[in-house]
Amino acid sequence: MKIGFLGLGQMGAAIAANLVRARHDVVVWNRSAEKARSLVDAGATLAASPRDAATASDVVFSMLADDAALNAVLSGEDGVLAGLKAGALHVSMSTIAVATAGDVAARHAERRQRFLSAPVFGRPEAAAAAKLFVVAAGTAADLESARPLFEAISQRVFYVGETPSTANLVKLCGNFMILAAIEAMAEAMTLAEKGGVPKAKLLEVLTGTLFDAPLFRTYGTILAEEKFRPAGFAAPLGLKDMRLASQAAEGERVPMPLLSLLRDHLLQTIATEGEDIDWSGIGRTIARNAGL
Repeated sequence: MKIGFLGLGQMGAAIAANLVRARHDVVVWNRSAEKARSLVDAGATLAASPRDAATASDVVFSMLADDAALNAVLSGEDGVLAGLKAGALHVSMSTIAVATAGDVAARHAERRQRFLSAPVFGRPEAAAAAKLFVVAAGTAADLESARPLFEAISQRVFYVGETPSTANLVKLCGNFMILAAIEAMAEAMTLAEKGGVPKAKLLEVLTGTLFDAPLFRTYGTILAEEKFRPAGFAAPLGLKDMRLASQAAEGERVPMPLLSLLRDHLLQTIATEGEDIDWSGIGRTIARNAGL
């Protein structure tokens, strides 16, 4: 199958590499072409523009940082919308606003192009190991078209309905819960440490009893070892996601007071630590606020 892949950050590059390994004909594009070098060496083709990648493909994936980046890739004479054939499929894996996903779906429909929203759960190491979880929404037929490709990059696909934006809502809910868990672990570890219990020992007890789950093991280890750099998921991206979750909550008239706390801790962390820290770096902010 001819596949276009747009966006070669940590996640996108790892996903595209797995599609190349699965022997698909992959055309890649990135704003910085240098990031495509290893993929081209592995057998991918470098496109000069998003339009060129779309024109050459039956399915185009996008994995971009935010709504503005996605809209830039879609729009204009060199954009995906101008190049994608009628009947071809765009699979958006970006974490974007619910409203943006609805708008993108409508723009594709106007051109008789197909659209599937499919954000993922998993850090870069999971992407490299083809162990992501995909949350997909769109028509059942479009999901079946993309399923063989998802099988090459993930361990499970969750189908959440025919309206593409519902997948983005699920993704935002999930990211809110991830950061809420990080907050809870960081607060607990700070209390334990001030009381004389090492963070690693608390983590051993927690993951050996009621909290034996990948989320707690992964982020608990990061918090205990304070491995906040290099960032697997940079704090500014987490802040963006909390803002998008807040927009969705306001639209649905859902009070989320914990979300406000998480947003403030991310802001404080970015202000004091810089933008290159992992979003779990809120643990350092929580510890400092407690005098550690």
